[in-house]
Amino acid sequence: MTVLIDQPIWPAHNTVWAHIISDTSLDELHDFAHRAGIPRQGFDLDHYDVPARMWEQLVGLGAQPVSVREFVRSLEASGLRISQRERRLPSVPPPRGQSSP
Repeated sequence: MTVLIDQPIWPAHNTVWAHIISDTSLDELHDFAHRAGIPRQGFDLDHYDVPARMWEQLVGLGAQPVSVREFVRSLEASGLRISQRERRLPSVPPPRGQSSP
């Protein structure tokens, strides 16, 4: 079980952003985000968006830095990835890998 973080290179809202994912489950990802103080509204179906200012803190908490290419490969291999096509559907399917409330 590993939480991965890519590089903060994605510009938006007057900063740059990184993303965190789990390589095994959304429950693990939500737990990590909660412990790190990342608000739930930062969750985007299969990852959390995190501002660059939090990058070092998240690595300190155990997020493993990876290249963008490795990040995408790991997300796809996990089976948790929500494709761009799925994101455009009127009703996005419930996230995979997450237990019911």
